[in-house]
Amino acid sequence: MRSISIAKQQRTHHRTSWVGASGIVSEIAKASDRQSAVRLLASINAASSPVAAGAWGPSVVAVLHSQSRLQALDFWMRNPDYLANELLNEFEATGAQELLDLARRVFEDREPDLRRLPMIRYHFGAFEPLDNALAILRVADLVIIRRSGTPGKVQEHHYLLTMKGRAAMDTLASSAEELAWYRDRAKIVAQIAGDLGGKALKDRQYLQAEYKETELKRVIVPVTERVRARLAALLGG
Repeated sequence: MRSISIAKQQRTHHRTSWVGASGIVSEIAKASDRQSAVRLLASINAASSPVAAGAWGPSVVAVLHSQSRLQALDFWMRNPDYLANELLNEFEATGAQELLDLARRVFEDREPDLRRLPMIRYHFGAFEPLDNALAILRVADLVIIRRSGTPGKVQEHHYLLTMKGRAAMDTLASSAEELAWYRDRAKIVAQIAGDLGGKALKDRQYLQAEYKETELKRVIVPVTERVRARLAALLGG
């Protein structure tokens, strides 16, 4: 019952107001902490690397290194138009038809309108505090967080996926189609990201002019229409 309740929440995003560069007040979608927890669990589950038994503790099965990598993955989860653009890049590089089909499905399903959860641009790129959502995962023992560095100066975060966390993602995905979407989408995002670290992924995202030219502390500008036109050209070709 709890997973069904969470599934229903995924279909309804809160909306919050913000003032754009023009001074016009707009509304943007904003996920609840529970929604964000499911999205982050899916990302960590899909993009983490397997670990040797006992390397990080008896319950840990995989690890995702660095907050910047998790934030970069989250950006593609939350911005389907930017992800579709990366799929088109990969299609042009490899000719793999399934990548073109995936990009087309993003637009056929109206994901840039229905699933977009904007992020703010800061000095190091797209960012949103993750503490509340991660706390939900920590309390349930689905993810353990470790930090490396010296006291008062964290050098890197390590997100440790537990056996319980992996099982929870499988259970959620099997309980509702809406939750399965997060698992499946995170796999695509992980495939696009490969083994690149957070800085390399953010540098890649900065290659998009709309992202790069967004003013600091403003919502990152979508690329929906440009990517839609690019997709149409490739399909026509």
